[in-house]
Amino acid sequence: MKLIYAIHRYDVFMFTWFMNRKHLELCARLSRWISRTGDGYLYALLGLYWAVSGDADSMALLRHALLALAIERPLYFVVKNGLRRDRPAAAIRDYRSFIIPSDQFSFPSGHTSAAFLMATVIAHAYPPLLPALYGWAGAVGLSRIFLGVHFPTDVLVGMVMGTTIAFLSFGVILT
Repeated sequence: MKLIYAIHRYDVFMFTWFMNRKHLELCARLSRWISRTGDGYLYALLGLYWAVSGDADSMALLRHALLALAIERPLYFVVKNGLRRDRPAAAIRDYRSFIIPSDQFSFPSGHTSAAFLMATVIAHAYPPLLPALYGWAGAVGLSRIFLGVHFPTDVLVGMVMGTTIAFLSFGVILT
């Protein structure tokens, strides 16, 4: 129990550090836009593009993404609703986030998990894009902190979860 309390104290410290940046309002505005890129609409459009393309590489990407998401989304919901960690606005007195989150709990960050999952799947097929894709996925995770709806460890665990599940999908489906 002491370990969980120590992690929470560290998380609140780091979250407060993020929130005390000089240009927070600009970060919040930019973060809203970046966060929206991780809402899932782009993943659906990309999947549709891969399906319509019909070529073998696109179909392999679609299979990897669908399998990985079929594992990640239920696991994410089970962990989030099982652990029931309060979001920063509920956990820190007199704090209000910049946006209203879509659900009550914060751990792990679903936006971050899905972003790293998709970045890993795409980078597997197009390795030169890896820095840009992981940069984007990292920006999605940071945007969730700057919007005030996640603690840093929520984002960190989302990153590990999405990346790990994407790699596991490569072992299940061999292209």
